Amino acid sequence: MADPMRRFVDWVAAYTLAPPGAVLRMAMSSPSALEAPKTELVYRAAAASADDSLKLTSARRRVLEQLKEGPALPAAELAHIAGVGTSVIKTMATAGLLEAVERTVRRAFAQPDGTRDGPTLSAEQASAAAALVEKVRAHAFSATLLDGVPGSGKTEVYFEAIAAALAAGRQVLVLLPEIALTAQWLKRFEDRFGALPAPWHSGLTSLERRETWRAIADGRVGVVVGARSALFLPFARLGLIVVDEEHDGSYKQDDGVSYNARDMAVVRARLVAAPIVLASATPSLESVTNVTAGRYSSLHLPARHGSQDLAILSAVDLRRSAPARGRWLSPPVVEAMKETLAAGEQTLLFLNRRGYAPLTICRACGHGLECPQCSAWLVEHRFRRTLICHHCGYTEPPAHACKHCGAVDQFVACGPGVERLAEEALELFPEAKLELFTSDTLINRNEASAAIERMIEGKIDILIGTQMAAKGHHFPNLTLVAVVDADLGLNGGDLRAAERTFQMLYQVAGRAGREDRPGRALVQTHMPEHPVMQALVSGDRDRFVAAELADRATAGMPPYGRLASLIISGPDSAAVDNVCAAIARHAPQQEGVSVLGPSTAPLALLRGRHRRRFLLKTSRDIAVQPLLRAWLERIGLPASVRLQVDVDPYSFL
Repeated sequence: MADPMRRFVDWVAAYTLAPPGAVLRMAMSSPSALEAPKTELVYRAAAASADDSLKLTSARRRVLEQLKEGPALPAAELAHIAGVGTSVIKTMATAGLLEAVERTVRRAFAQPDGTRDGPTLSAEQASAAAALVEKVRAHAFSATLLDGVPGSGKTEVYFEAIAAALAAGRQVLVLLPEIALTAQWLKRFEDRFGALPAPWHSGLTSLERRETWRAIADGRVGVVVGARSALFLPFARLGLIVVDEEHDGSYKQDDGVSYNARDMAVVRARLVAAPIVLASATPSLESVTNVTAGRYSSLHLPARHGSQDLAILSAVDLRRSAPARGRWLSPPVVEAMKETLAAGEQTLLFLNRRGYAPLTICRACGHGLECPQCSAWLVEHRFRRTLICHHCGYTEPPAHACKHCGAVDQFVACGPGVERLAEEALELFPEAKLELFTSDTLINRNEASAAIERMIEGKIDILIGTQMAAKGHHFPNLTLVAVVDADLGLNGGDLRAAERTFQMLYQVAGRAGREDRPGRALVQTHMPEHPVMQALVSGDRDRFVAAELADRATAGMPPYGRLASLIISGPDSAAVDNVCAAIARHAPQQEGVSVLGPSTAPLALLRGRHRRRFLLKTSRDIAVQPLLRAWLERIGLPASVRLQVDVDPYSFL
């Protein structure tokens, strides 16, 4: 393993307090790639074959003719193109006319061409691209926030930086939050560079992972596009990292080693002395603060490419324009959908709830259907006729009799999911062509790509989607976006609830009106006076960011303070509580440090394990890792109890 990679593994382990072996396991994600590669026998003309005095059969002459200008070939392939049997090849080798050579079997990877001309850029795009190209050519570490409104051409700008890295013989890593949904991005890349990048995600077969891992280590792959795990690949000469949608919460891994791929990507870029580009229309508050502090530079694209304007965004006050009883679409949204369909344009209904309904209760006794392994409701998926726990994956068929009171056929669905929304939309617009765009209905990248193509080709009138539909898609005929429950993300009591809700709603509104037709976005809310809704309607993103940062500074919360979570879990709640008591007794006590807990986690039971949480909060000038090490090394854990440390937590469940 190269020295920069060893230092990266050590750095991640030290920062996250994870065992170095656990981090190393992520870096060695394809152990078979270290095995000796497979070989095959190929045949080339031997020196004896050049003897003109030899009397050769016509078959043997055809074989030698094929090898005169071409490379050595396997027996079956050589026999096929020469029109002979494989026995002829083997006989010629025995006679000394051909020489058998052992060759390593390697998969060929397409090579993107950094010298191809890209599209014509606007003056603002060209200026930003030139700045990034200069950083790439400097072969030094730098971190740049590429901040641009939806449709401003951020991708084309950082494509120029990729071209510069390829021209310099360097490798490029591009991280995307939804690797299974990158069809449009991949097409744009192929159009720009003439070849596809090498993908890295969980959907690859073990053979594909082994060959890709080895080719990256050998420097035979120029560009890799992947999910967060691609950050730990063994690049031979990494010259640029791009983190697209850098604000996205999916870059944070909660299971196993808890790390944020965006932040660790900055570390890796620094260790290999390469530039990193963080691109977003709604940058994270951490990145905004790093720009303000001078740790990152910033490039801003304030307008959409061409003449398109951002969608006009309006809040629908559900207190005044309530949907009909048993409905979820308000009259203004229904009217807007009618107008959009009449104009031959497309609508996106956005609701970040999978399934038919988030809760199913018995009308007779009020009992809700719960997961037996988690403190969570079972979600009805009516189209699949099953109840699913979205936390552990537990499933069971729909119930007819209540286990609590015995009442039959008294279950009722509470609240909307995308399936229930689809049912309502079809009742309102029976002639419309409608599709769901969720991780339940689109199982893999091919299905997602096909759905995107149908949307682009106008074969869908109404698209109903979850957060998968909010990220980076370009639908030319989409002119109306309606957010069904804009308040959904504001009710979790989460540190980042307002920030995440604003980012998601701003991004999904940005899907509308991206071509020559004006777009509009309607946001259904019970709280139009909320700062998030006010910022969306006014379009004043910077004002919202400033207010949110001020609140965080007052509370001493990230990015102005530090947090670390301790999650203690086990199958026996008493054993978990005993460990928590020991941890509490040894909690650090010093100025600038506070410890909250132990408390029962919101998800008190997850996959059959009882869970408790501590939260360590410190001022910005105190490093949490030494505190945590000194604290936890005094705690003994029984074999059944697990303690997970999450530095810089994103989830508080």
